Amino acid sequence: MREAHPRERATGVDFYVSDADGIGGRLRVAPEDFRVRERERMDPEPLDAHEGSYPFLLLRATLRRWDTNDFASALSNAIGASRERVSWAGTKDKHAVTTQLFTVRDADPEEIPDLDGADIEVLGRVGRDLTFGDLAGNEFAIRIRETAGDPDPITRDLRAFAAGDSAAAGDSNVAADDTAVEIAVPNYFGHQRFGSRRPITHEVGLAAIRGDWRGAVLAYCGNPYDTEPEDSQRAREVVEDQADADSPDWSAALEAMPGRLRYERSMLHRLDEGADWREALEAVPSNLQRLFVNAAQSYVFNRILSERLRRGLPFDRPVAGDVVAFVERDTAFPKPDMDRLQRATEGRVDTLARHCERGRAFVTAPLVGTETALADGEPGEIEREILRDLDVDPGDFELPGEFASTGTRRAILLPTDLTVSAEDGDPVFEFALPSGSYATAVLREYMKCDPERL
Repeated sequence: MREAHPRERATGVDFYVSDADGIGGRLRVAPEDFRVRERERMDPEPLDAHEGSYPFLLLRATLRRWDTNDFASALSNAIGASRERVSWAGTKDKHAVTTQLFTVRDADPEEIPDLDGADIEVLGRVGRDLTFGDLAGNEFAIRIRETAGDPDPITRDLRAFAAGDSAAAGDSNVAADDTAVEIAVPNYFGHQRFGSRRPITHEVGLAAIRGDWRGAVLAYCGNPYDTEPEDSQRAREVVEDQADADSPDWSAALEAMPGRLRYERSMLHRLDEGADWREALEAVPSNLQRLFVNAAQSYVFNRILSERLRRGLPFDRPVAGDVVAFVERDTAFPKPDMDRLQRATEGRVDTLARHCERGRAFVTAPLVGTETALADGEPGEIEREILRDLDVDPGDFELPGEFASTGTRRAILLPTDLTVSAEDGDPVFEFALPSGSYATAVLREYMKCDPERL
């Protein structure tokens, strides 16, 4: 275990599990370097199925250099339909080759267009649209170019972590080879949730949860980072100066803010019109308001995992007081089911450890909300200490509108079968993860670089 990159520590990610040196390198030099394919969970009826009962077309699209939202807009424009008629299960990276499902309501197969950079297959008809997270997971094949170093020692460390045997990390007897091996990493939220250049979304969310609406707006509109363009930094300094003034001139702050920072400008417009701080924060779209709270929950989760690592508590099995989730029943690629939780009492901890060993259950940590029941024992002590340090209580999530959250739990361990091959001397990593988990949680262990490069 070694200390994480400083910019990762700002998001609660304090450690790498692997103590071996990173291999560095570059991602996404070409779209084909980063391939993602969904593990699907929707089976279609034939195309001649009754349109009244099955009004949605199910498409599988392989996209090259397409942002998911942009593709959905292009598809809906091409068939002359509202953008709201197109749905998908997960947003994918633009700088990649991605294969994923889409549903289109009230469309005929012959209406589906040919679009540059898109290979579209009409699979059949379904009775409902896809919703976000409506997939089992994603399969990745990722080539890293211009590396320097050997990935094998890192693989050995991650194999040892998967087995819960930290003493074996770095042991040459734990051999890696070119076939699939089981590794595991902490199920950290990636930097994408917080902002790569300027990781601040969790700061906005934490301020909102505390009822500090002024602090939330200033965390977003002020708060300059040296990783931003100079005009952005100057504009944020103007915002902070005006916020400290007895009679803030928000029109001056608005004039200084570059046009590309449209959400900051939306908040400043509201302030210039005389709105209060909360009304200004609500000027951004509802999904961004939810993201602020989700980022705060993710930050707390990351800190819990880092503290668990610091204390040497296992990730692959529970200790007394942990909350364990059993996996879904009767489905391909089952995921931990947060409706099937059990507390690891002293009398149950060994039984639950055996379920975890067999892949039937996972230890969890909270994504805190109003209905969160914290763990007991040492895991619960960690959760309470971190919430106390952040001056946050589960009841604080009883907030207006999009800021409210009941919370849930999430598995703390991310196991996967990994294959490392070579293409023109570059390592290619192939693995699969459940939906909601980040490929960068695996890649960061190998590259050990500034998260902006992930």
